[in-house]
Amino acid sequence: MLQTVADNAGALLVLVAVLAFFVFVTLRLGVRFLLRRLGGLVFVTLGVSFLTFILGYLAPGDVIYQQLGVHYRPDVAARLRHEYGLDLPWYEQYAHYLNNLLHFNLGISYLNQSSTVWDILQRYLPASLTLGFWGTVLTIVFGIPMGMSIAARPNTRFDTSMQMLALILYTLPIFVIIPFYDIAMVWLHAHNLPSLPTSGWGTWDTESVPIVLYALSGFGYFVRLTRTTMIEELSKDYVRAARAKGLTENEILWRHAFRNALLPLLSAIGPSFAYIVAGVFIIENLFNIPGIGSATIEAISGQDVPVIQGTTILFTTALVIMNLATDIAYGFADPRIKTDS
Repeated sequence: MLQTVADNAGALLVLVAVLAFFVFVTLRLGVRFLLRRLGGLVFVTLGVSFLTFILGYLAPGDVIYQQLGVHYRPDVAARLRHEYGLDLPWYEQYAHYLNNLLHFNLGISYLNQSSTVWDILQRYLPASLTLGFWGTVLTIVFGIPMGMSIAARPNTRFDTSMQMLALILYTLPIFVIIPFYDIAMVWLHAHNLPSLPTSGWGTWDTESVPIVLYALSGFGYFVRLTRTTMIEELSKDYVRAARAKGLTENEILWRHAFRNALLPLLSAIGPSFAYIVAGVFIIENLFNIPGIGSATIEAISGQDVPVIQGTTILFTTALVIMNLATDIAYGFADPRIKTDS
């Protein structure tokens, strides 16, 4: 009884906090702005749900035959098709799917009938969120200050060397960096030297390595973007006027130029957090991490359409929510933006 009350109280507090946030945003940025963004969120989510459903419906192969295997019998197959609703016309199947989606029900896995799609996502999502979130945080925390430091000293050896490093990290895909890392760790281990793990998840060393490698994959991009944006801002008249007033370079860099350069950076930061769900696929598979990537690949190989649809909806929801958060951040970062128009 007490646990139920506590759970309801927690859900109520979250609901109140969300409503208070939307009220604050509405008062600050306008009703039309919020309605347009929320309408776009709903439209994109519905569109992706339809495309995902149609692709699953038209996909070749027979999931029932694959599920039954050597035990396939026409009567059993017909019964399963009826239970799953696969014997209905496509528009009725989509109506049922959309109705379940509106009730936050993603269905039951075809390959594991004892588990719902939510159960599978809850089992695999924590590892993906940990990897993607902290990797993105490291990318931003180190990439943006490094780009600002380079912009403050343009056309120097430091600028040239750091640009070269950022370009290498930006152009090298993660599936190229990880094999080099594996080779280096195997060589160190073979020569009885200290080495780090090349697979696994659950301990500080097995988690820190994939997180750092994930951060490196985006570090070069943020360094180059920040440098380009800051150099453009530092060449403007208001910076020269600030220097003429006697402001220090740190004050000019952080209090004036960085604030005006924040909008392009927000455009990159929002999608970076949104792509957490999809961006960790390669690292999860190369490091054998039990995350959304491995669950999705397993679902694709087994034609487990509900799980594929669930991961796609999850990624889409994350993307549109972060785009909404980015638009809201625009309004707070620069009052000159007419968000209510």
